Amino acid sequence: MAQKYYIAGLFKCASFYIMASPVSIPYKSFIQIDRISESAIYMQVAAQLINAVQRGYLPLGTKLPGTRALGILLQLHRNTVVAAYEELHAQGWVASKPNKGTFVIGQPAGRPSKIPVLPEQALLQYPKTTGFLFRQSNLLDNPFEHSDCDYVFNDGVPDIRLTQIDQHSRWYSANLKRKSNRKILGHYNHDGSEFFKKHLSNYLNLSRGLHISKNNLLITRSTEMSIYIASEILLSAGDVVLVGSLSYFASNMIFQKSGARILTIPIDEEGIDVDSVARICREQPVRMLYLTPHHHYPTTVTLSAQRRLALLALAKKHGFIILEDDYDYDFHYDKSPVLPLASADTNGMVVYVGSFGKSLAPGFRTGFIVAPENLMVEMRKHLGIIDRQGDILMEQVLGEMIAEGEIHRYLKKSIKIYQERRDHYTRLLIHHLANRVTFQKPSGGLAVWLEWEQPLNLIGLSKACARNNLFIPKTLLYQNKDITAMRLGFGNLNFAEMEASIAILAQTVKDFTQ
Repeated sequence: MAQKYYIAGLFKCASFYIMASPVSIPYKSFIQIDRISESAIYMQVAAQLINAVQRGYLPLGTKLPGTRALGILLQLHRNTVVAAYEELHAQGWVASKPNKGTFVIGQPAGRPSKIPVLPEQALLQYPKTTGFLFRQSNLLDNPFEHSDCDYVFNDGVPDIRLTQIDQHSRWYSANLKRKSNRKILGHYNHDGSEFFKKHLSNYLNLSRGLHISKNNLLITRSTEMSIYIASEILLSAGDVVLVGSLSYFASNMIFQKSGARILTIPIDEEGIDVDSVARICREQPVRMLYLTPHHHYPTTVTLSAQRRLALLALAKKHGFIILEDDYDYDFHYDKSPVLPLASADTNGMVVYVGSFGKSLAPGFRTGFIVAPENLMVEMRKHLGIIDRQGDILMEQVLGEMIAEGEIHRYLKKSIKIYQERRDHYTRLLIHHLANRVTFQKPSGGLAVWLEWEQPLNLIGLSKACARNNLFIPKTLLYQNKDITAMRLGFGNLNFAEMEASIAILAQTVKDFTQ
């Protein structure tokens, strides 16, 4: 019977597994080495052993073969097997017992005792206000709102339910336990992981058409942090910053905080109006132009190739900085994305900012800045003050996810889901609101720009929707004498949530306008 199981490569009896000696288990039946794969061989071995544990081929307590024995069996160098076992140990799948061997283990039992919470009476002695004056600013008031409604629109964020949190956590745990990474935890490193910067620069070169090295990269916590650092270095009080007539509110807040004077530029179906930029440059000095050319925030339109070239020529002629935000660059559905301005910049006029890992869980995302090396020197000084320790361990994880192709595989899978959601969302809008709104199906991103045919009070509509269990934050509402519009995200909604949300919106609009 045992011989029969060995030939078939399947062991359906767990008790047999536990009794079998390590060398009697048919490892070659579930460990297949692909020597032309981009994935390291030791990672292939570790991944397939993990899969064997998950499928029950290697139950709790199974003793693995010695590294030399398994190396001979799989025709691998012993050091490769040693590296695979170290990876299994780092991820918590096995434990090594001195003079006994390596064994498959389960989750550790027991929990540490919780720290007691102090009663509120013990906190009453702390002062409620300062005994000194300090400068306050309403420019940085938090614009975000929250609600207990069951249905919520946002401006286009990924669905946390689609992220492979368990898998990402194992990557992080493995890096935390890996002996080779322990030395990086013992010192500050605001300059970031060299390993991550190497792989991120290569990723950006391949996906964005850039031509950079790791020396052109600064790793930050978010796009907003990147814009803040750039503004601190590049802007002075009174400098003119050009933005779209409708633009990202967070970046506008940062520019205003720096003392810059913001001038708005019209937006049409081809993006920002280049003729208006040229006219202002002839009239007065311009320090910076901020734009989101791939999917303009909030209208989702893409800046045409002709206007991109024209803006680069204007920047060179008039000496202004182009601060390019690659907002939603990873999410495109119908055609290949238009390459960023930074890919065609030969004069060092573009500072390129963005976020990496937006399709991942929020804790696994990071920001970046791409710029010439002389500007990088100054930016690293500022980052060293506001974020001295960095998050180098997370950067190691993200670097490995790039190197192993995990980012590409996950993004490919999630884009298919988001495209299906976009299509269903736009069909629902046509069905419920066809006579009331106009919109273009976005070629990418996670939101739809919706313009109302007849003016109506959007704040009042938002409040009425909230009474019907649908929350529409004020940051999604755009209304002035020329426009009545909303930016409505679909990425975080499944089909059932979309149908319920849009039905509530349509009924509320009907009641609101009667």
